[in-house]
Amino acid sequence: MKRIAALILVAAVSLTACRGGDTTTDAGGIKTDIGVTKEPCKDAIDKAKGCIYLGIISDLTEGPFKALAVPITDAQKAFWKRVNTAGGIGGYEVDVTTYIRDNKYNPQVHKEVYDQIKGNILALAQTLGSPTTAAILADMKASNIVAAPAAWTSAYAFEDVIIESGANYCIESMNAMDYAADKYKPKSVLSIHYAGDYGDDAAAGAKIAAEKLGMTFSHLKTDSGADKQAGAIAEIIAKKPDLVLVTTGPTELATIVGQAAARGFTGRFIGTSPTWNPALNASAAAPALAALYEQSAPWNNWATNTPGHEAMRKALPGVTPSDGYTSGWVWSYPLKAALAKAAANKDLTRAGLLAAVKSLESVDYEGMLPATAGNYKAGAAGQLKMTAFYKPDKTAPTGGVMVQDLKVGKTAEAYKLEGPCFAKL
Repeated sequence: MKRIAALILVAAVSLTACRGGDTTTDAGGIKTDIGVTKEPCKDAIDKAKGCIYLGIISDLTEGPFKALAVPITDAQKAFWKRVNTAGGIGGYEVDVTTYIRDNKYNPQVHKEVYDQIKGNILALAQTLGSPTTAAILADMKASNIVAAPAAWTSAYAFEDVIIESGANYCIESMNAMDYAADKYKPKSVLSIHYAGDYGDDAAAGAKIAAEKLGMTFSHLKTDSGADKQAGAIAEIIAKKPDLVLVTTGPTELATIVGQAAARGFTGRFIGTSPTWNPALNASAAAPALAALYEQSAPWNNWATNTPGHEAMRKALPGVTPSDGYTSGWVWSYPLKAALAKAAANKDLTRAGLLAAVKSLESVDYEGMLPATAGNYKAGAAGQLKMTAFYKPDKTAPTGGVMVQDLKVGKTAEAYKLEGPCFAKL
């Protein structure tokens, strides 16, 4: 019986090792382990190539960011199809469709679906949300799973497994404060925001900037849902700040701006990048948004004239323009660069991909961002600090027209990121 038990144990360990991914070397001399197969992808263009499987975990059905998340995901499908059409990477094509999962913007659900797919993927082409990604970060680090986030928290500057693009929420808010200081000369600012890495990070950036700019700062956390904004609206009416920074979802933004304006508030609003959706131009809050609101952004919108933007539009014919598409496309460039470098290094294992990420000093974003935005080797010191600003416009493809191009404000330029900003709130 002891011998039988021992044999069963050995077999179980062996099976676990197989699921975990034994390291092998392909015909081209490239090492692989988990999420890379010699068999072609399901929808392969070239059946002679193997397959790299990437996962996507997004807010696809019922969370506050589904209107952005669906186009983000569709853009990433189109991005990797373009990569495959151009010949793939290192003798492989890339599959981002087999392991798409919905997180419903719920950290517990995010962790559950991540656990379902992590044994089958090399990396994550998308992990949407700051609090949701936080739920899997420890395991990602333990498993060497690299991920492109659909989020901008400043904590990512200190995580090697996260390959972020664009200014983080903290820097974005600093730039918003400098922009407002130059244009409107506010003396007081109120930050209305979700709790967690998303909202707290933006609020912390506003707080840091307010201290530098001599403004009075206050903040209020609010929950998701149009019916839960009474406290936020009351705070605005009571305090009458010159500037309100909103870091929520689009539904909450419309309720806050629309109802505050209806009660006589005439101060300015600036929304952190995920708050906007062009459908708001057709909402009851549209007149208030047109009069009082501007939108910060980590890159320029759908209609911009760069090779990357043009490639994106060509790859997504017939869609209703959305900057969800722009975001999904931009976020994909660093992972493409890391995969190409890992393949050139003859190491497409998870550890090999992470090593490639940590050695990247630049990424070709095809003009959508400067190449230096992909300096992951520099860590927090390599963070991009540029932000653009838009105002609502019903005639614009994605509902907004530029009022300031990508620029670094004085506060952000002088700020040294030494840890996640939200810790300072």
